[in-house]
Amino acid sequence: MKKAIVGKKIGMTQVFTDDGRLVPVTVVEAGPCKVVQKKTTESDGYDAVQVGFDTYAENRAKKLVNKPLTGHFKKTGIAPTRYLREFRLDNVAELEVGNELTVTQFAEGEKIDVSGVSKGHGFTGVIQRWNQHTGPMSHGSKYHRGIGASAAGSYPGRVFKGKHMSGHYGVERVTIQNLEIVKVDVERNLLLIKGAVPGPNGGLLLVRNTCKA
Repeated sequence: MKKAIVGKKIGMTQVFTDDGRLVPVTVVEAGPCKVVQKKTTESDGYDAVQVGFDTYAENRAKKLVNKPLTGHFKKTGIAPTRYLREFRLDNVAELEVGNELTVTQFAEGEKIDVSGVSKGHGFTGVIQRWNQHTGPMSHGSKYHRGIGASAAGSYPGRVFKGKHMSGHYGVERVTIQNLEIVKVDVERNLLLIKGAVPGPNGGLLLVRNTCKA
């Protein structure tokens, strides 16, 4: 069954497993996410639910939420949230507006896919951005971290589109597949996921059961 939840990256730590192994984990605050809108085949052409995560304080909502979104939340009677995301789940028919998605739908040892926006690195060269090789590092080479030849000298006499060059690195949507849930903390809405996940601490994450299981 398809299942998903919106979360926020808290940071990394390490835990001991029952057999004594030390495992690095990422702590993710996942949910609770309230169903804000339910989409059906009859009205929208497909089945999905729109969920909200990270509820605003009342005074912050007045300043940060625009009028169309304010009306959208007011219609459902749900407090405005910072994030809205849509999921196409198998059990859409069972969900209604106001229901919550929580970490209880996941279990220890389960495989998941985690999507997020990678950390920004600003303007970088080809060595950091594309993992290209450096030039000779001896003093006389005079060429250490350059881009190298960008095109042929004669024919076709131009640089092809997509050539690996210097530029903005990071801030891209990244999905890491087949990560393992080490622990589910229902009381604090936390998922402890083995290994690293995309993005900085505090970054938004989408957690779904893996598509390769």
